[in-house]
Amino acid sequence: MTNNCIIIGIAGASASGKSLLARTIVNELGSDQVIVVPEDSYYKDYPDLSFEARAKVNYDHPDAFDHALLCQHLKALQAKKTVEIPIYNHAQYARDKETRTIGPHSIIVIEGILLFSDPQLREMMNILIYMDIALDTCLIRRLKRDVIERGRSIESVLEQYENTVRPMFLQFIEPSKRYADLIVPRGGENRIAIDLIKAKMRELLAAS
Repeated sequence: MTNNCIIIGIAGASASGKSLLARTIVNELGSDQVIVVPEDSYYKDYPDLSFEARAKVNYDHPDAFDHALLCQHLKALQAKKTVEIPIYNHAQYARDKETRTIGPHSIIVIEGILLFSDPQLREMMNILIYMDIALDTCLIRRLKRDVIERGRSIESVLEQYENTVRPMFLQFIEPSKRYADLIVPRGGENRIAIDLIKAKMRELLAAS
């Protein structure tokens, strides 16, 4: 790449530990030159749909994301500009009116389920990391997260998992593993992976 902004992508199944890995690495690095950008922030907004209708959208398909806007923002960040990224409310299936200002930064860590399914996004990434963890473990984590943090019922979480989460994982997410430079097993608490990635990021920061 012709710029000094490094983009690291972390992809994998829902609840595979992507966010935990990203947060742990950034927190332990302790540098304001590194920022995490969730792919979830770029879920498309459906202001004209009712809550019930929004709840039925397939949020595990690539079309659910505004990847064009994400690419636009990443290009601006590469140019050392600031951007206003959306804030997504999972409980309401909608974007908040407020936005989050970020930039400029030396390293951008983006994490999300379908990052590697988009060729343009893949092309922009310097390092591609895939979280490889058993689906039953992901389901248990997703149940706990969605019920406790997002106010969902157990029935709705299981229905969504059966109807869209698992099928879309098999169709889009798992096949994207082949693009990864690094495959991380056992989730976001894998200390060996964390330390290796941190070491590489320190090297990149020193060179930027």
